[in-house]
Amino acid sequence: MIKTFSFAILHFSVAFSIAYLLTGSILIGGLMALIEPAINTVVFYFHERAWNHHQHAHAAIKEADEHEWAYAA
Repeated sequence: MIKTFSFAILHFSVAFSIAYLLTGSILIGGLMALIEPAINTVVFYFHERAWNHHQHAHAAIKEADEHEWAYAA
C-alpha cells in the first residue's frame, strides 16, 4: 500500500509540474494533477477488462488447438 501511495504522489507531482510548466498557472496545474490521474484510472479499468477478455479468448483458441492435435494423433 505504501508503494501505491508513493506512486500516486509521484504521478500527481509529474502531472502538476508539466501542466504548470506549460501554462504557468497553479490552478490549471492543480486541476490537471487531479483530473488526469482520475481519467487514467477509469481508462485502466476498461483496459484491464479488454485485456482479460483477449487473454481468455486466446487461451480458449489455444486449448481448442491442443485438443484437435490430441485427437489427430
